[in-house]
Order: sequence, then structure tokens, then C-alpha cells
Amino acid sequence: MHSLEKMASRDQALQRVRTVGQLLDNAIAIPGTNYRVGLDPLLGLLPGGGDMVGIVVSAYIVLEAARFGVPKSTLIRMVLNILLDSSVGAIPVVGDLFDFAWKSNSRNVALLESHVTNGTLQRKVDRRFIFVLAIVLLLIVLSFAALATLVVGLVWKLIMG
Repeated sequence: MHSLEKMASRDQALQRVRTVGQLLDNAIAIPGTNYRVGLDPLLGLLPGGGDMVGIVVSAYIVLEAARFGVPKSTLIRMVLNILLDSSVGAIPVVGDLFDFAWKSNSRNVALLESHVTNGTLQRKVDRRFIFVLAIVLLLIVLSFAALATLVVGLVWKLIMG
């Protein structure tokens, strides 16, 4: 029975990750097209804080993937997907357009699902690596917070003289 409970818990966690990925990247259908957008590019339109919220929620997918036992190389790839999305997404206008197309969360959910489907998950999760991964994700968030603060300060000086 313990094994069945563990499988049910895993299925629930995978469904949560899928739901988060869907909300962030594909929640809203654009009428008259087959294209969908999510909350992530919309959050990116909010100066400073929107990108940080997106990164934090995206980090949840990566940390869940780590708990599943996704190989380290894939976890690093997932973090790089978020970093690329966030870095390019921070560029005004170009970044907003990129956010609508890149969909890093859907990519990361697909990476997780491929390992679950193929049975290539690791039995033992390296807790130290997960800790380092969490620190890296936190540093990414803090870097964007510092950048947002710097930009707001510069804009304020330009406006106020």
C-alpha cells in the first residue's frame, strides 16, 4: 500500500507541475489563432516585480523535478531555460515578444515528463545538489530584484532630475 500511496503522491505532484506550466505558458487562447499565452509573459509586462514572480514560480517546476530525481544535467538545462527566459525577457519590448514565444515552463515540464515516461529518474536524490540549485535560483531572483531596483532608481533620477 505504501508504494501505491507514493505513486499517487507522485501523480499529484506531476499534475501540479503540469498545471503551473499550463498557467504560466498556455492559459489563454488567442481568439482566431491556434496560439496560446500564459501568465508569464503577462507578468513580464509589469516592471521589475513581474519578472521576479515569474522566476519564483518557474523555480517551483525545477525544484519539483529535482525531487522527482531528474538527472542533474537536465536540471541545469531547466535552470538555463529560466535564465534565458528571464534575461531576454528583461529587455524592454524585445523581451516581452520573446516571452510570448519561448515558453520555458512548458519546455521544463516536457523535460520532466520525458524522464518520468522513459523511467530515467534517479533513485536517490542528491539533496546537496538540490540545495545548490535552490541557491542558484534564489541568486537569479535577487539579481533581477537588484536590476529592477537599479533601473527604477535611474528612471526616477531622469524624471525628477
